[in-house]
Amino acid sequence: MSKLGGIIFFFMFMSMILYVIFGQVTVRKLRKNPETKQALGIEFLSGWDIFNVAQALTLPKAIAQRIKRNSTSMGLGFEADPDILYKHTTLFDRVLARVFYTLFTLSGFALIILAMLDFFWDSG
Repeated sequence: MSKLGGIIFFFMFMSMILYVIFGQVTVRKLRKNPETKQALGIEFLSGWDIFNVAQALTLPKAIAQRIKRNSTSMGLGFEADPDILYKHTTLFDRVLARVFYTLFTLSGFALIILAMLDFFWDSG
């Protein structure tokens, strides 16, 4: 289990490096653009808009549109606007977002599952 945990932590570390790169390369460019500045979603914590943008560029368009419709209909606007972001990002930006967000999400879920397995394995 410890080797598997080490592998998961390695992928989590790699996703954090990609988080910084994605924030510096893509989100910084989007923050400076007046058309996209308001389309990044609400930033609860510093850097939260990086996750909003990565999620909007990673999720399939149908799901992203549904999330946008639901949050807009409630007047919230928490999520980033995928339509505007797709117009102002390059293919490299989208690939970087997908790699970062997928790696971060999968390693997070794997870490939770590993912790649960370790808990039940030791208690039984």
